[in-house]
Amino acid sequence: MKRGTSGLSLVVGVNKPAGMSSHDVVNRCRRIFGERRVGHTGTLDPMATGVLPVCVGPATRLGAYLTGHDKRYRVRIAFGAGTDTDDAEGRVLRTAPVPARVLDPEFARAFVAGLVGARKQMPPAYSAVKVGGTKSYEAARSGSIIELKPRDIVVHDALLLGVREAADGCDLPSWDVEFHVSKGTYIRALARDAGAALGCPAHVAALERTALGLLSLEECVSLEALADLGDRAALDPVRLLGARFAFAQGDMAARVANGAALGSAELPLFERRRTTSALELCACTAGVRESCEPPKDGELVAVVSDNRLAALYGYDRARDRFKARCVFQTGVSRGRDC
Repeated sequence: MKRGTSGLSLVVGVNKPAGMSSHDVVNRCRRIFGERRVGHTGTLDPMATGVLPVCVGPATRLGAYLTGHDKRYRVRIAFGAGTDTDDAEGRVLRTAPVPARVLDPEFARAFVAGLVGARKQMPPAYSAVKVGGTKSYEAARSGSIIELKPRDIVVHDALLLGVREAADGCDLPSWDVEFHVSKGTYIRALARDAGAALGCPAHVAALERTALGLLSLEECVSLEALADLGDRAALDPVRLLGARFAFAQGDMAARVANGAALGSAELPLFERRRTTSALELCACTAGVRESCEPPKDGELVAVVSDNRLAALYGYDRARDRFKARCVFQTGVSRGRDC
């Protein structure tokens, strides 16, 4: 397959199935679209399911701009056993009795609510964190030890969905929890640390990502559906970026295509109306309005031409100009709804 033979440039949302790595999903998408340039923008562990944004063709350059968003998860935290990977796929390293209070719904609800806030978190040994160019999970698999450092994270919200007792002597007691967390948060580490705080080992038994930034699970499709839909599954990258945007036509579009710097007066900014969920879905015509706020220093702005994402510009307040950050010679599709 030759590089770029599809002529496509788009972003899709995949509902990743369990048992596949994020790289496996990328390879499947390469076959579906007949395009080598495919990449994802948010790794999920093989056992995890849910939201995985995938960029196809020149749209892969959006990857750096679609990361760094908050994420939402549903997780089942199992108590009484700890594993080397902090999830159900790992090797059990220790077991211990589960304190009775863990099965008290009121106690569990209060404990989960107490997880909200900023904190330091030590990443799992089996993680993609790099130290000296080596990924932590690669070192762990080879039996080496890498000294990881705590990182700053924020748990924006945490809600207990239910408490489950062990069934038939097989399953471990568990909590079902919804989390809204910042970039870089490991849910496996939250489960591990919850167990430590409660006096018994714990691990993630099941995990589903329900949102990444502005992309929700409801907008994602299975790989089977993606094979049927093809480019009809394309999502609007302007909305996913969450940035204000501008329109360029004629001479302005030609200048944008060449990456020319633009004065702030040349690029009126628009934003999505925030009135109904239907209007939130699309940043194109009736769902937009001209923005009253001036550009902020360093602000990222999406430039739309012929209803495709043509470029990303950044505002330089000192020079009162927009400078090109990323220009797409093949504009990124905004999907069928725009």
